[in-house]
Amino acid sequence: MGRQLSLWTVGEARHRKAASGAGREALEDKYAPLLCERFDIADSVSYAGNKRMPLFRLYRYKEAFAYSFVQAMIENLALSEADFVLDPFCGMGTTPFTAGLHGIPSWGLDKLPVAVFVARTLPWFLQVEPGQIHEVFTRLLTSVGRQPPADVAEDVAIMKVAFEPETLLLLRKWKSAIATLDSPYREMMMLLFLAILEPCSYTSKDGQFLRLRHDKPVAHPTEALQQKVLEAERDILLVRKLGWHRRWRQPIVMQGDARQLPPTPLDRLPTAIITSPPYVNRYDYTRSYSLELCFAFVRDFEELKALRYSILRSHIEAKVHPNEVPAHPAVLEVLNALQQRRNRLNNPRIPAMIAGYFIDMEQVIQEWARTLASGGKVVVVVDNVRFDGEMVPVDLILCDIAEREGFSVEAIWVARYKGNSSQQMGRYGRLPVRESVLLWRKL
Repeated sequence: MGRQLSLWTVGEARHRKAASGAGREALEDKYAPLLCERFDIADSVSYAGNKRMPLFRLYRYKEAFAYSFVQAMIENLALSEADFVLDPFCGMGTTPFTAGLHGIPSWGLDKLPVAVFVARTLPWFLQVEPGQIHEVFTRLLTSVGRQPPADVAEDVAIMKVAFEPETLLLLRKWKSAIATLDSPYREMMMLLFLAILEPCSYTSKDGQFLRLRHDKPVAHPTEALQQKVLEAERDILLVRKLGWHRRWRQPIVMQGDARQLPPTPLDRLPTAIITSPPYVNRYDYTRSYSLELCFAFVRDFEELKALRYSILRSHIEAKVHPNEVPAHPAVLEVLNALQQRRNRLNNPRIPAMIAGYFIDMEQVIQEWARTLASGGKVVVVVDNVRFDGEMVPVDLILCDIAEREGFSVEAIWVARYKGNSSQQMGRYGRLPVRESVLLWRKL
């Protein structure tokens, strides 16, 4: 199970005491007995583990945790076909897909339409015969040159610089060709198509944004799509050999907001949640996945902007109404400290983002308390952050909110420590930031 956490060295403890106020210190003291190092799961709380997994590797959703993590949590929580698993931030659908492979009913939601599309589409690859995807691609190849270019959100700035003109034209023709297919081949080919947009562009999903890299080698759309089709065919054969289809239970995946969960789609309440909300790290998913969104899910910049303002407020453009104030004292403590040094922050909107994030997450946890069955279990992967030397113990704050909403905190596993930026280290010294797995139970 891991060893009891030795929180800090003497020097780090002194630094923590100087940098933190009473609210955060009280939380560290309160939850210290529940903190436990679990470095054995470090790779599985990120997408790294999915790079080796068939089907999951077809589309790089870099914020996902790995199939192996969900598999381990299903075993740890002793979940069975009698349970009902919910992931309210399902991303590419790792939780509902893995639950489905165990025959466990599952329900996934996400606010980002590209995530919902991937989560709905991946299961189809379990159900097609080997060779069919390649056959469809070969048929499309003969007609793609005659297709009219499909509509895309051309007014979004990144679309004007991400592609060579001839590459963009060919991609739009491929989109039109794929649109002529019947379901589910249309959806499967579209998923593979979305997966090649980044390799065919001068962009890279790097950190908080989709960055331009004009020195990057760019793939040819037809060649990239053909390679992706061959990869899918190999994975279809592999999962057949693994027997993934034998206990399969189709997940329910829908677009939805974790701050206001819709009624349960089954005639019972979920008994477990396995999820990872967005981290309060300034990453804007509508920017990271803007190529996919502009090709298939939004018609113009106004729709993209509306989506940006509707997702969980974990990014720097989050808007907070003056009357909105976070309830937790540790959050207020952080905000007060950052407001005093506002001129030193590399972005003055960081306090608003933090405030919006914890206001939203309190609503999310209240929804979990309302929706989850009595005795239900919760597994949450979260990341702490540090801004201008101020540590934000996201894991402990969320645990404290959860206790106030009727959950018992069973354990806090520290999956890994992450370093802070060179600028932060130069000014404040090296102080590791936890990435944690929170385990709760509804009382």
